[in-house]
Amino acid sequence: MDCLPRRCATMRHMNTTFTRMDQSSAEEWAVIGAETARHQPRVAERTLAMLRSLDDVVDGFAVDQLTHCLQTATLAERAGADPEIVFAALLHDVGKAISVPNHPEIAAAIIRPYVRDEVYWMIKVHQDFQGRHYYAHFGGDPNARDRYTGETWYDLAARFADEWDQVAFDPQYETLPLEHFEPLVREMMARTREPIGAPQRYR
Repeated sequence: MDCLPRRCATMRHMNTTFTRMDQSSAEEWAVIGAETARHQPRVAERTLAMLRSLDDVVDGFAVDQLTHCLQTATLAERAGADPEIVFAALLHDVGKAISVPNHPEIAAAIIRPYVRDEVYWMIKVHQDFQGRHYYAHFGGDPNARDRYTGETWYDLAARFADEWDQVAFDPQYETLPLEHFEPLVREMMARTREPIGAPQRYR
């Protein structure tokens, strides 16, 4: 059967490796590890593509969700937040490209390999912290953040929600463009804080 040169080369390479993991070798995994590392840049590009797709998601807000993400990151950066926090602020709602109800968990999972624990949690719980400003309108508990009282990352999550996220819906604000943040996303996602198979840090 005829196939495109690139696909043929890929298929030939695939045929030289295992068909079941319990019959794999260290040598084969060394190749897989090297290939995965070589292709790590695609993670940033695909994440940026997801972020760009939010430019037509408005859902009744004053700005689209891409602008909201950009504005949140702009506010964080101008407040002197460190690169990991700015990176997370930019991607905090990227999960809405897939699902709005559980978007914090999706976004947190995406950034998890690239940021420290407190930044991961800042994003994972950001909806409950932001809920102080709107949960009551849906009959929810505006004090939902109280369940996290005493956590080491509580103050950071509160600052993120109160000072940057919940105010980032202003169409008149001078928001930095995505091009400004793209180098940061590529730099952050070019490396990971943990090797594959490392024990999970998060509960």
